[in-house]
Amino acid sequence: MEHQQIIFSNDIKEAIGTSLKAFDYNKVVILTDVNTQQLALPKVADVPVIAQSPCITIKSGDTNKNIEAAIAVWKQLETIGATRRTVIINIGGGVVTDLGGFAASVFKRGLRFINVPTTLLGAVDASIGGKTGINFNGLKNEIGVFNEADAVIISTIFFDTLPATEKLSGYAEMLKHGLLSDRQYLAALLNHDIINGDHNQLLELLRQSVIIKRDIVAADPHEQGLRRALNLGHTVGHAFESLAMKRCEHVPHGYAVAWGLVAELVLSHIAYKFPTETLHAVAQFVKENYGTFHIGCDDYKEILALMHHDKKSQSGEINCSLLADVGDLRLGSTCSDDDVAAALDIYRDLLQ
Repeated sequence: MEHQQIIFSNDIKEAIGTSLKAFDYNKVVILTDVNTQQLALPKVADVPVIAQSPCITIKSGDTNKNIEAAIAVWKQLETIGATRRTVIINIGGGVVTDLGGFAASVFKRGLRFINVPTTLLGAVDASIGGKTGINFNGLKNEIGVFNEADAVIISTIFFDTLPATEKLSGYAEMLKHGLLSDRQYLAALLNHDIINGDHNQLLELLRQSVIIKRDIVAADPHEQGLRRALNLGHTVGHAFESLAMKRCEHVPHGYAVAWGLVAELVLSHIAYKFPTETLHAVAQFVKENYGTFHIGCDDYKEILALMHHDKKSQSGEINCSLLADVGDLRLGSTCSDDDVAAALDIYRDLLQ
């Protein structure tokens, strides 16, 4: 699998020009959502190809990442006269790059597309790796294809438009990448000021994070082995998200991942003696920046049930990607209910 073209630059005009040079195209179409159109597009309004190209705008929010929105995009592409030589530039967060990538991948059996993520979470996660899709029949990302963007342009110029919760949500995925790589990068992440830090420094941290994910995806594009490392923090995190939904509470995905990382590092310590000092450093960082997801002993039964039904489970077992140390992976680790309950006890002690 060849690496997709990834450009790290705050000069969007030059970056788009560089990426388009590789294409034999006859038309460019911009895809955004309502929020992006209002907040992010003005930052690139002076880029000629963006200003001069037709723009399709979808509704914002994950609930609108559905088949109806995809159909609306396809209809507008037909009206615009898109052909197989048309290039779509998806400018937005994960909803835009997921839906835009999917719509491009199947329209006329495939158009080329470029992702320009405008959120930190989109830059480090959704726009990289080739997962495209839409929600269907009440299930998240139920319909989609693996198809990498031909190019991804990563810039920090859009991040001033983001609320603190959005920045933190994306940073949790970077923290995960730090745990998967090495102590030096993890330390740099733990010492960075997410909210007020320098944009150029953040762009360099983003570069390292994206390269870590890119290399994992390149080695395992269809999630048959190594790519499961990217599930670190997500088995518990998804259970927390689902529990919050049942409580009618909104929990940003990255916050749930951050809390899940703490719980799964505790599981890593129980199973593989993950270093206590590193566990406490990560837990302290998460507590200071993300607070906690409050749970009690009465919630354990529900959390365990949700973890048993996680999509990574093969036969109803609780399956996690754990670590023996920073960068020392233990994929497909089966965890007992007792160990999870013990980890949740320690999670509460560390964060609550």
